[in-house]
Amino acid sequence: MPRAGLTSDRVVTEAERVVDQVGFGNLSLAALAENLGVRQPSLYKHVAGLPALKQAVAVRAKAELADVFARAAVGKSRGDAIQAIAVAYRQWAHEHPGRYEAALRAPDPNDPDDAAASAAAVSVIFEVLSGYELHGTDAVHAARALRSALHGFVSLEAAGGFGLPFDLDDSYSRLVGVYVSSLEAGPGILGGPD
Repeated sequence: MPRAGLTSDRVVTEAERVVDQVGFGNLSLAALAENLGVRQPSLYKHVAGLPALKQAVAVRAKAELADVFARAAVGKSRGDAIQAIAVAYRQWAHEHPGRYEAALRAPDPNDPDDAAASAAAVSVIFEVLSGYELHGTDAVHAARALRSALHGFVSLEAAGGFGLPFDLDDSYSRLVGVYVSSLEAGPGILGGPD
């Protein structure tokens, strides 16, 4: 019989806390069981194993990030929306480093929940980019450029890769500003109408 109070949702929620402490790649059922005060075999009544647990954490992380994007962009458009999304993205990555790592995974094509969570995050970005008349392939390239720029900065920051004594918030804002300026300039490297 499952331990009273232990549910699949509680197991995944605790796994989210664990990955934020030790990293997504370091999640183990043994550590999770210890945190929950149960024996490891008890977890199998609630999750199908470590890969399934990691998938559940990734799906929830992507859904959470999509919500962060949507809340940041509400009532804003174009550059203001991109700046707000960028700030929210970085803050969420700082607050939830393990979940951030989990959210980076491409969606599993065999998991409709994963596909939906991934699509929700991307749809917010595509909606903002539509303000620049970017659609289809141009929107995909522009979204990838934004994701790469933000992820690159956040990853370098997390790894201690910025050693010069200059304000990181200012550097990040300038990075996002360069991206927005490229969109504002019209057709060019990120695409857009001729």
